[in-house]
Amino acid sequence: MADPVSRLGLGTSPLGNLFTEVTDDEARAVVDAAWEAGVRIFDTAPHYGLGLAERRLGAALKDRPRDEFVLSTKVGRLLVPDPDGAGRLDDDGFAVPATLRRVWDFSADGVRRSLESSLDRLGLDRVDVVYLHDPDDHWDQAVGEAMPALAELREQGVIGAIGAGMNQWQMLARFVRESDVDSVLIAGRYTLLEQPALAEFLPLCAERGVDVLAAGVFNSGLLARQDVPDDVTYDYRAAPADVVGRARRIAAVCARHGTTLLAAALWFAFGHPAVTGVIIGARAEAEVRANVEALSAPLPPELWAELRDEGLLDARVPTP
Repeated sequence: MADPVSRLGLGTSPLGNLFTEVTDDEARAVVDAAWEAGVRIFDTAPHYGLGLAERRLGAALKDRPRDEFVLSTKVGRLLVPDPDGAGRLDDDGFAVPATLRRVWDFSADGVRRSLESSLDRLGLDRVDVVYLHDPDDHWDQAVGEAMPALAELREQGVIGAIGAGMNQWQMLARFVRESDVDSVLIAGRYTLLEQPALAEFLPLCAERGVDVLAAGVFNSGLLARQDVPDDVTYDYRAAPADVVGRARRIAAVCARHGTTLLAAALWFAFGHPAVTGVIIGARAEAEVRANVEALSAPLPPELWAELRDEGLLDARVPTP
């Protein structure tokens, strides 16, 4: 396997103040730490903090050599002024003033306007990849209008690659079959804890030559700590007891092999040949360093064998 850090990407929803406020200096330090560690893939979206993540990421990258990093953003949610938002915070999980609101728009015009606004916030002349963001309830417009608009921009050389990013694999599989995507970003559906994308989706992407980026590999925090607490989240909600129990059993196996749940979750995501990159979020320098350190040495094959023997890992899963 190639150096996994070269395939590691920084996701920026935490830099958009997801759940908790992060200062400008803290956000800059996260990007700087990622860069210093060798990370060259950066993913963002207008949705993250109503544009805050894009502005912070752009500011941190503006003096970096543009040809040395890959930057992706997303379309599908236009940000429009919201006079009624004065004096309150965003109600979609981000600790930012609600001076803007999101409007779903997967029209061709909406895609172009969204990308233009993203470039303005980023302060950069181009992005490398554009994903349709969570088009779950907008299939017809997304595949009929947004994807052709992105394909035209790709043909014109405005963007390098196009795709879709979602928390489910079924509709992503439809995009792979029915549109001309280069890349897909799947969040939370191919992790050490659960692999619903294994049987059909990942082989399909491999067959079609579509790059897969795995995000949400810690299942919204559940796999990020060796000692799994009772009040941990899973899919951004309180984790069910059976899920917590399964994570603790996996953690115990990791401990027996001298490693951690976090390290196993990261290495696992890189194990499938269809997965070309892994996106992780961080809100502090220490988190970036911990993730990179976890990838400094491969894990023992005996770990994966015991997880299979204990029924904690599908026998069909390819591992690093």
